[in-house]
Amino acid sequence: MGGHGGGTAEVEGSSGLRAVVMDRIGEPVVVREVPDPTPPAGGVVVRVHATGLCRSDWHAWAGHDDVALPHVPGHELAGVVVEVGAGVERWAVGDRVTVPFVCGCGRCEHCRSGNAQVCPQQEQPGFTHWGSFAELVALHAADTNLVAVPEGVSFAAAASLGCRFATAFRALTARARLEAGEWLTVVGTGGVGLSAVMIAKALGARVVAVDRHQVALDAASALGADHVLLATGPTTDGVLPDGLPGSDVPARVHELTGGGSQVAVDAVGSEQTCADSVLSLRRRGRHVQVGLLPPVGGHPRVPMARVIGWELDLLGSHGMAAADYPAMLALIASGALRPQQLIERVVGLDEAAALLPVFDRASPAGMTMIDPLRG
Repeated sequence: MGGHGGGTAEVEGSSGLRAVVMDRIGEPVVVREVPDPTPPAGGVVVRVHATGLCRSDWHAWAGHDDVALPHVPGHELAGVVVEVGAGVERWAVGDRVTVPFVCGCGRCEHCRSGNAQVCPQQEQPGFTHWGSFAELVALHAADTNLVAVPEGVSFAAAASLGCRFATAFRALTARARLEAGEWLTVVGTGGVGLSAVMIAKALGARVVAVDRHQVALDAASALGADHVLLATGPTTDGVLPDGLPGSDVPARVHELTGGGSQVAVDAVGSEQTCADSVLSLRRRGRHVQVGLLPPVGGHPRVPMARVIGWELDLLGSHGMAAADYPAMLALIASGALRPQQLIERVVGLDEAAALLPVFDRASPAGMTMIDPLRG
């Protein structure tokens, strides 16, 4: 467990470590005993106290990511260091830590410049190697990637930062450079979308939240969204630019914001939600793609005619490097950001195994966290 490019098959004499294991793509997953991980050189082993169940985990289960089987998912995590590998200088057994879902190599120009989130040799727990839906997980390049969790921050709140919250934070602050008074449209108010709503309001922006589930919109309203829109799917009359199926979301956003939002985020990752986000923008607006857009049935179409004619910026956002965590943690410590409010429920490994295959059809009003140590 924890090796580059895959996992370690179950062997006789396992020490009893429990984990959620995928044996086949797109089929039920099971909880069973697997061998203890060992720390890679420069890495650590962490006892997982909290790990998030995220749509990205479902993408791996569905075969949209190249994972070696058998496989243990899980990429949002927090816990305590229990073993330290050779060459680690900054961390010791007993440290409370979390980690971004993208772990840089620590050696390349991107890591050295503080942009480990685009490291060409990156490791991703739950994707390139076995992840955190387990009692223990191995992590690479600890001195580059680990982030200390303050005593006043719960493991569940810290784990929520690793993918959805940190991704939303960097998407709005470093990529879109959202400013106070601007309009932001958030398409999809699951974990990352609700994070975006909370962060945008803390930045002084005005927010339109869009989702197909009323319970998710109610959660967005509770976080301060100025307007919420229930997305009803494609309309039956006509099509949008580039042949995309019609939706009334962009027209409603333009009406509410007096001409469209300055910034829009697709926090879902589908052809429809991407189009709705782009077409909700006013001229010279900024679209940020956060939700994964797997090429299912061909590469997704994007309304590029609007992008060109209105001089829109299309931005990708791929997590956030550990080097950028201090500013976000400072806002959490001050109370300006409250990621713990986004946690809807905490489950054990057995319930997580049942939830993973149907997560794309779920309608959580916030984040689902897993406690692997729960019975």
